[in-house]
This record gives sequence, structure tokens and C-alpha cells, in this order.
Amino acid sequence: MNPQQRNWTLWYYLIIFVLILSIQWMFLDNRYAARTELSYRDFKEAVADGKVEEVVILERQIVGLFRDTTASADTTDSHVSTGPVAPWRLRLEEIERQMQRQFFVNRLPDMDDPELLPLLEKAGVEYSGRIEDNFLRDFFLNWILPILFFVLLWAFLIRRLGSMGGPSAAMQFGRNKARIYAEAPDKQVTFKDVAGIDEAVEEVKELVDFLKNPKKYARLGGKMPKGVLLVGPPGTGKTLLARAIAGEAGVPFFHLSGSDFMEMFVGVGAARVRDLFQQAKAHAPCIVFIDEIDAIGKKRGTGVVTGGGYDERENTLNQLLVEMDGFDSSSGVLIIGATNRPEVLDPALLRPGRFDRQILVDRPDLRGREAIFRVHTRHLKLGHDVDLHRLAAQTPGFAGAEIANVCNEAALLAVRNGHDAVMMSDFEQAIERVIAGLEKKNKLINEQERRIVAYHESGHAIVGYFTPGAEEVQKVSIVPRGIGALGYTLQMPLEDRYLLTRTELMGKIKGLLGGRAAEEVVFGEISTGASNDLERVNKLARDMVTVYGMSERLPNLNLASQSPGFLGQEATRERRSEKLEERIDEEVQRIVQTAYDEAKALLAEKYDLLEAMAQKLLEQEVLNRKEIEELLGAQQTVS
Repeated sequence: MNPQQRNWTLWYYLIIFVLILSIQWMFLDNRYAARTELSYRDFKEAVADGKVEEVVILERQIVGLFRDTTASADTTDSHVSTGPVAPWRLRLEEIERQMQRQFFVNRLPDMDDPELLPLLEKAGVEYSGRIEDNFLRDFFLNWILPILFFVLLWAFLIRRLGSMGGPSAAMQFGRNKARIYAEAPDKQVTFKDVAGIDEAVEEVKELVDFLKNPKKYARLGGKMPKGVLLVGPPGTGKTLLARAIAGEAGVPFFHLSGSDFMEMFVGVGAARVRDLFQQAKAHAPCIVFIDEIDAIGKKRGTGVVTGGGYDERENTLNQLLVEMDGFDSSSGVLIIGATNRPEVLDPALLRPGRFDRQILVDRPDLRGREAIFRVHTRHLKLGHDVDLHRLAAQTPGFAGAEIANVCNEAALLAVRNGHDAVMMSDFEQAIERVIAGLEKKNKLINEQERRIVAYHESGHAIVGYFTPGAEEVQKVSIVPRGIGALGYTLQMPLEDRYLLTRTELMGKIKGLLGGRAAEEVVFGEISTGASNDLERVNKLARDMVTVYGMSERLPNLNLASQSPGFLGQEATRERRSEKLEERIDEEVQRIVQTAYDEAKALLAEKYDLLEAMAQKLLEQEVLNRKEIEELLGAQQTVS
């Protein structure tokens, strides 16, 4: 509910409240507003003293008039008037005097006194009895007001339950929650806003032509695909690509998530699917984009509810399949789904005639990352030293969303650093922040731990610098970052790699073990600072044995306990014997121990450089690529 609707609702309830008060004022007995209240004893004394002229005995009280003691004075002073007095003026004065003479007596337990009437007769007081009967008041209080209260309470509860901005919200559970984007032409997302996924863009350009010129393909008997499934890791631009298709075609764009179909009420998901397709046909040609379609498209029969139970998700999926079969592709409605878990989707959803095409939206390569940087820096004021190609080289494996985050962080850092433009140093700091986390310069570390961290990071850098296959050392720092990281060594590949040799994998393992090896070489003992390094080492060594078949004792065998699914997702599990498990563990231990011994030997040989780099880190805390090259000299690899 927006603020304007909320204000109108408050005014609505306020008006009803004022009307209720007005009706009460009109219908309730209002005859005792300006009268004097007497106790029953004072009333009897006033009657006995002859002060009471007339009384009316009601059910709950006695109402009366005192005797008029001003009549003689008014008659005596009447000759003083200098002119005639208007009749209405005399009437008002009479009413005013009468109001001043009125009194009432609350009904008390002793009002059934049998001596009351004889007392009144003896004093010459005119009296009468009356039964109070106000039909309108009683009808309003006993019928209208309770009914009105419960009606308002029901409307309030329905509004709160539906939370959809209107009293009819409870009846709208079956309506779909799709947001329709029909942006102005100057604000539409087009293919120029999409970078780094050129192959996917080429695949969908034909869809745009289908939406613009359907007759062009119909004359040859061609039909537009009913559905297109965009598959790729998170952040690669699947939603952006779908919006670009709508922007290029100039058609409405329905955007909703797979979870929007699900609700706690039975049958709501299927009803929303039906309503979605009904609206889509009414807005054709259009694009319906279902993000995270795996929320409703998982394989049937794999849920908790089996047998004769009811599964709302499966019912929703069945309705989606029926609706996709039920409309003609010539109607101009294109269904686009997006997921990063295609292996969990139901096969019936992926067959031709439903999602006819599956388009991979993968992480960008070097040229793609450079194009993405160019898109996200269009509106930034860049410094003269910014090199987008170098930034793309420093961000291997980054998706489009991560690069957008780097650009935004760089702009914020430039403002924080007081720069007039976003400099290259701001981008490098932003990349480090995304990779390693936020700097914690105020974190207190004692001198001994600081020395251990300096030698540990120097060991990583030196082993990585002189080992073939290891990634290029870009930066070394002993400033704490992120959660638990007391320092870090930034290593990045010179180029995108899709295949790695056994030598390169061993180089990675030795580089990761260089920190612990340096601690043992210098201090003669090891610390707990290498926990993350050991975790990554164990995974690399085990993959060499079980996945890549690079073991000397178990060569050319894939012994993975879990075969990897699409995009790194785990799929099936295979059984292995205990003897085979022991041999795998022995091979992993042998690989790790060999790499560790070689790392220690290298650091013992380069001990002078290890000392020099550690002292340099203790002095200035951070070393960049140029300073590392000046300190370590020529990069001669040691086998």
C-alpha cells in the first residue's frame, strides 16, 4: 500500500467515526445537557419547601422544574422597556429561564419510596410518569452499530490478510504477480547494454526478428519458438538479456519469479499460471520472463509428498506444461525461463514444443570482461590512467554482476579518497575488496603474529614467483581483510585458461603451501594461519587423483565419488571400496608432501629474498607488482 492509499484509508475511517458520533447525537436522549443534578434527599427537601413546580417520573430518573421566582420581577420591570420587544426574543428568554430551572435526580435504590407521590400531592407539585421509548436510538445502538462494527472489522482483517492494497485482496490470490515493464523508448534496455555474452546475443537476435516480423517466417512455414531457456551461473546477465530482447522488439515484458506462483493456499499456483497466460495473450506480442524457473520446474516425484499426497509445486508445473501446449506460437507470446540449475528441471519442461531452445549464458572471457567494463564505465568520470584491458585481465572468472559491483565500488572509493575522477588505483582497491574483503587497518595484532604473517605471505609470493605453472603474483599485503584473513597474496593468471597441465596444478599446490613452508623454515614451527590454504590444497590434490587421473599409482582413472553436474552442481554418487579409498588417500598425501618438500627447498635456497621481502612488508605492509619484481629480480623458474 502506497502512502497516498494509506492516507485515503485513514480519512475513510475518520469520516465513518464522525458519522457515528453525529448519529448518536441525533438519536440519543439529549434532554439533560444543561440541568442541575440533585440527590434524592435534596429533591424531597426541595419538594417539602415548595420549590418544585412540576416533575416527570421516568424509568431511571426524575426530571423536574423549580418554581419560577423571576416572574414577578419581570412583570414589575416591564414598564422600563423603551420599545416593543420582538416575539422571538421573548420566546428565547422564556426558554433560557426554563433551562435554568430544570433539574434531574439520578435513580437511586430508595426511589421506590411509597411516600413520594403523597409528598408531591401535599406540596401541590404537578407530576406525571413516562416510559422512555426511543425507537431510533435503540435500533441504532442494538442493531446498526454492532453490525457496522463487525463489517469494518471484517474489512480491516481482509485488507491485512491480503496485503494487496484493497478490501478485495482475498479474492485476488489467484491473480499472477507479474510486473509489466513497458518502458519509454529512451529508457529501454537493448543489446548495446549487454556485453560479454556475444554468442548468446546472436542466438536471441532471431527471436527479436520473429516478434517484429512474424509474417516473414510464416510464409515459409516457420514458427516462433514457444519457450527459450537461459542457462548460466548467477550474475552472468540472464535477466538483462531477456529485457534486452523485449527492448529491441518493443513489446511488453512480464517479469516474475518462479516462487511468485507458490502460496500457502491449495490451487493458487495453477490459478496464477492460468491468469498469467490469459494476460499474456491479451498483450500479445509480448515476452513472459520467469526467473529461477527451477522453483516450480523441478523433476516431479522427487519432493517430500509422494503417493496419494498433494504437491502444490507439481500441480503448478502441470498447469504450466498444459498452458505452454495450449497456445499457438503464432500468437506472439514468447516464454523465457532462466535458471542456474538446469539439471534439476523436469524433462517434460525441456522437450521440444515447450522450451525449444536452451541458450548458455556463461562467464565472460577476457574480451567479454573488457566489454562489460566499457558498458559499466560509460557514466563514470574516468582518470587518464585507467586501462580497461588491464582491469579485465585482473578479474578472471568474474561475472557481469561482479564487474558492475567493482565499478560501483571504485566510484565510491574515488569519492572517499577525494579524487576528481575514478583512478586506476580505485579500481584495483575495488577488485581487492571484492576478492579479499574489506581492509581492517585498525585490527590490533601483536608483533609476533605480525612477523609470522609477513613471512607467511612472503613464502606464498616467492614460491609462486619462481614456480612454473603458478599464477602471477600481483600484490602482497599483511593488512587484515575480510573474516579472519590477517594477510593475503593476490595471484592472478596472465590469461584465461581452460586446460591445465599436471605441472601447473603442482605449481598451484606448491604456491598454496609456500606460506606454511616459510613458517617452518624461519621459525621451526607452524601456525594455524594456513587453514584455508590446506583446504584448497586438499581439493586440488584429490581432484588430480580422482577426477583428472594424474596419479602415478592410479593413472588414467576417474574415481570421483560424486560426478559433477552441469555448472559444477553435484549429480550422482558412485560407490568405492575401502581399499580404493585408502589408495586414494595415500596418493593425495604423497602429492601434498612432495609439493611441500619442494616448497621448503625453494625457500631455503631463496632465504635471503624471504628475509628481505618479510622486512619490507613489516615496514610498508603492502607490496605491488613493480616492487615485487624489483625486490625478487628476474623471474627465473626453479623446477
